[in-house]
Parts: sequence; structure tokens; C-alpha cells
Amino acid sequence: MSYFVTGATGFIGRFLVSELLDHREGEIYVLVRQGSLARMERLVQRWGSDRVIPVVGDLGAQSLGVDPEWLAGHRGSIDHFFHLAAIYDMTADDATNDAMNVDGTRHAIGLAEALEAGCFHQVSSVAAAGEYDGVFDETMFDQGQHLPSPYHRTKFESERIVREECGVPWRVYRPAIVVGDSETGTMDKVDGPYYFFPVLKRLRDSLPSWLPLVGLDLGDTNVVPVDYVAKAMDHLAHAPGRDGEAFHLVNPEPQSVVEMINAFCAAAGAPQFATPIDRRVTSAPFGLVPRGLRPGGLVAKAIASAPAQLALGQTVGRAGIPPEVLAHTGFVPRFDSQRTEQALAGSGIAVPVLESYARILWNYWEENLDQATARDAAARKALEGRYVVITGASSGIGQVTALKVSQAGGIPVLVARGKDKLEDLRLTIEMRGGQAHVFPCDLSDLAAIDTLCERLTAELPSIDYLVNNAGRSIRRSLKLSQDRFHDFERTMQLNYFGAIRLMLGLMPRMREQRRTHIVNISSIGVQTSPPRFSAYVASKAALDAWSNVVSSEVVGDGVTFTTVHMPLVATPMIAPTKLYDKFPTISPAQAADVVLKAMIERPHELNTLLGNAGAVAHTVAPKAAFRVLNMAYHVFPDSAAARGPETGTGKRESEQVLLAKLFKGIHW
Repeated sequence: MSYFVTGATGFIGRFLVSELLDHREGEIYVLVRQGSLARMERLVQRWGSDRVIPVVGDLGAQSLGVDPEWLAGHRGSIDHFFHLAAIYDMTADDATNDAMNVDGTRHAIGLAEALEAGCFHQVSSVAAAGEYDGVFDETMFDQGQHLPSPYHRTKFESERIVREECGVPWRVYRPAIVVGDSETGTMDKVDGPYYFFPVLKRLRDSLPSWLPLVGLDLGDTNVVPVDYVAKAMDHLAHAPGRDGEAFHLVNPEPQSVVEMINAFCAAAGAPQFATPIDRRVTSAPFGLVPRGLRPGGLVAKAIASAPAQLALGQTVGRAGIPPEVLAHTGFVPRFDSQRTEQALAGSGIAVPVLESYARILWNYWEENLDQATARDAAARKALEGRYVVITGASSGIGQVTALKVSQAGGIPVLVARGKDKLEDLRLTIEMRGGQAHVFPCDLSDLAAIDTLCERLTAELPSIDYLVNNAGRSIRRSLKLSQDRFHDFERTMQLNYFGAIRLMLGLMPRMREQRRTHIVNISSIGVQTSPPRFSAYVASKAALDAWSNVVSSEVVGDGVTFTTVHMPLVATPMIAPTKLYDKFPTISPAQAADVVLKAMIERPHELNTLLGNAGAVAHTVAPKAAFRVLNMAYHVFPDSAAARGPETGTGKRESEQVLLAKLFKGIHW
């Protein structure tokens, strides 16, 4: 069985190709512009399959501009032709929408007919339903609905072309608003609800999460993760006897806009919105009034008006929310998907609840799509063209720091044990237009560090920054450590000796350059001395002391230090301690922002208020501080690795959460 896919470099297209590779046999031919061949080759490298074969063409040309000889040689061999190349952007203009969505569809049909394809699969959108007032099911198409934007109009028109002009069997798929992968969060651009994320980030950073905000009832929306869309399309495309049908790839239970936003507020740790006046209040008195004259309809019309759009452009537009998107936040129709659900029955493919993966989407955006660093003039001035050596770069804080350094124009130098993960990160950075270097190294092996230093000195034109981020954490009480001296040895080996060996090896080059800044990722535990972390905190305290002493010796050589006493971060390092799942933590992206601040401003230390308070408490009232810590020692259990499954339930668990919230950021 063979496939032809347009839009394979696009978001849904990449996931569909992955599904076909995982579950189907045969070649997958993918349309690609001549200028995008390099990008496609990197994608093929990531897919790791020789079954994906690029075919050079152009969406704007007849028969997609495919070479006639290739066409003649493959006539009758393509079983499924998937047309995904299109504009999925509410802000695009008329000409772009027409060229991509309407003309592109007609050209794709022409190629599918010339190839005598078995079935033409058109990826449309629920936007084809426009502002139909009522339930819009999968048998409906042209109901005289109002099409309020070029995007809605061209989605309707392209589906009409398939229905009326396609000379081969066809199937149509109408996704709702497509968001990132529900398991990984992967997303390729800011779209749909992602436009609101920078505002939510500002709210999180400015206001306490418990503060309720007043919101408006903006109607219902409908979002689905891309992995559901790709899996459903693959299954539906191969279901027998479904030609000539349309399928709604939507959430059967629509979400209100406010509920969707609040799900992401909860994921971000931002305050949530309450709607004092919503449909529960207005539905009764306005039930017989036409929808356009109801409060929600009047608000929608007001937002869509030219004066309002102009005003919104100068207000929310400056926050990154396009006025066009705000005017179409909610859906007028309600989408029936019984046909799709029946066809997917027994496959295990279903739409997950948004709340179950909202945090995954938020974390991916914050780590990969948030462009705040790229727009930061100070960050670009400090990092552009600079080589930044980052240890522990394969995950967590190190990985996100590398992505943000690249955003600011810096060149991350990736150091960690896992070469495959580093290469994957390098490929991600390069696909986004950046540059990175990979230097695999086991930083607990001192001889390997010496070799690394030789390579870095010889192969890099400069070493402008060094971020000592790699580390090991052990959470175990003293009474369970009596016969585990190796815990202290291996923690010290990586967190202290490894970091020092690296700095010593690079110091001659740093002194020669006279402009290197070193950032050591320490811990709030050094200031607060939490129980059960004697091995970890001691290793970090040793590194702090070493850096403080050496700072005075090299200050005249242009080598400077910043120690970051980092609070609890939701990284893979703390994942084995399951009770942390309920604790307030900062995200790797928030931690990476602190690391960038250390590189840009170069202070001697970066601390939290709680960390400073802990240090002061240990100085002015040490006995009281130790009593509080002893109370926490008895409230929290040892880790599962230390004593078996944790038993923090009931009252004891509530005490744990209370202490964690009261002393936010401390490792318990």
C-alpha cells in the first residue's frame, strides 16, 4: 500500500506520517518545495525511516508541479492521497487563504486524479460550518450558514470543490481547534488558545494563584489534541465502506471558553476567572430572543466590529492576541460527531479530557514556544553569537536553558551522558534556525572530563559562559544511610568534584579570554538545610564555598561567578519522589529564566525570599529553625527507594501539603 501526503512538514501532517509509519506498510511520498528539502531531510532523519520519500512540487502549480515522469511512473500505485497542505490561520488575508486553501485543493485533486489514487482524503475544518445556529452534524454541509472570515469561507469552498469536482473517491475530516500532543505537548506554532498563554504567564508572575478574576461568558469552544486527530484520521482512512463521508474530529462534549482558559490557568499556576453573569443567568429571559440579540451574541458582534478590532489591536494586540482571533473565540454551532464515534468504536481512540493534559501543553509552550527571550534586548545583547557550555543539557533545566539561549541568538554547547538525547535537542534547535554543538560526556568520570576540556578548548572559538547544571539528588535520612556511604561519594563525585574538574580544565582558556561567566546551579537547601538531604546539600554547599573562594582569586582575570540557589523544580530528577506531585514547584522554564538572568546580569548570587529567610533564621534563631525542620522531618516519610512505598495519606498527607505550600520551593 502506498501513500501521498501534502503538508507533511506541517503540524498535523508530521503526526499523520508518524502514524502511517507505525501502523501501515508501504512507501509514503511527501510533497515538498525545493526550498524546503533540507527541512524535510531533517524530518526524515527524525522519523528514522527510508519509507518516507520526498517528491518536489508546488501547491500553487497545476498537478502540484510534480514531475510528469514521476507522475507517469506512479500512476495507479497510490492507494491513499492525503491533502493536508493548507492555511490554518484565522489571521491570514484573503489572497493567501484563496491560494492555499482553494487553489491548492483544486491542484491536489488534479494530481490525485492523474495518479488514479484509490481515495482522496481532504483535511477540512469545523470552520466550514461557519456560524450555523444549532447542531451541525456530519451529514450537513451547505446549510446557508454565514461564513464570517476568509478562513471560514475558504474552508467551506475547498470542501465544496472536493464534493463536487473530485473524480476519485473521497473522505473529508473536520478537526476542531487542534492543540499539542496530549502526551508530549509537542506543538509547532502559536495558534488558538496559545495566543492567550503570554497573558496567563504575566498573571502567574504578577498575582497570587488564589486571587479570583472576573471573566466574561464567551460561549463554547472545542479543542482536540493533535495525536487524537492523527490517530483518528489513520483509522478512519482505512475503515471500509466510508467513502463520500465527512467526519467531525471534535470533543463530543464542548468546553466553554472560560473553562478552557481556566484549565490552562490551573496548569500555569495563574489565578482563574469567575463569570458572575453567564448563560445560566441569561438563558431563561433571553431563550426566545434570536441568538444575535442575546448578550453573548451582542458581545461577539461588538468585538468583531471595525472600531473594536482597531481598539483591540492597540490593547490586547500588544500582548500578542490578534483581534481577529478574539472575535472568533467561541463557536456558534454545536458539532455532532456520532458518525466518527461509531467508526472509532473499539479502536481505543478517543478525545482525552483537557484537564488531563493541559499542564503538558502549558509546559511545552513555556519551554519551546514562548518567545519572551527572543524579544528581550538585554538577552540578545548578552548572548548573541556567544558559546554557552551547559552541562546536564539532555533534560530539565539544562535542556530548556539551551532552547532559550538559542532563542536569544546564543550557541548552546550541549554536555550530558546521553548522546541520542543531545543530538535530538541539537536537531530541534537547528530546525528552529539556531546552532548547537554536542559533546557527550559522563561528568562523574574525571578522565572523561579532562578529555572534554581538551575538546572544548580545541574545537570552540570561545567559551563565553559555563552553566554547571548537571547534578544528582539523593533523599534519604541518616538512619537509613548507615551502610550507604557510596551515596555521599557519588553525590560529591558529580555535584562537586565533576564541576570543579570541568572548571579547572577550562580555566586557562577562560583567563586567556578574560570574559567568561560561570553559573553554578546550587539549591535552596544550602540556605534552609532541609532534613534527608545531607548528601545532596553538602555537595552543593561545597561547590558554593569553592566558588566563593575562587571568585576573589580570578576577579582580575575576567572570570566571574553566579550561584543560583534554585527552589524545587519539576524536573526528572525529582520525579521518583511521588509526594512532590502535590507540591508547589517552579517549572523548568521558570528555572531557565533564572539561569538566563544570571548570565545577563551576572550577580554574585540569585536567591529566593524564602531561601534568604531560611539563611537568616539559621543565623539569628538556629534552635527554632531546627525545631521547625525536625517537625517537617517527622511529617514527611523517607522516599520509596529508601524504605519502600510511601504512606503519606489522610491527615499526614494534608500536613505535608500544608507545609509544602507554606514553605514553597523547599525540598522536603
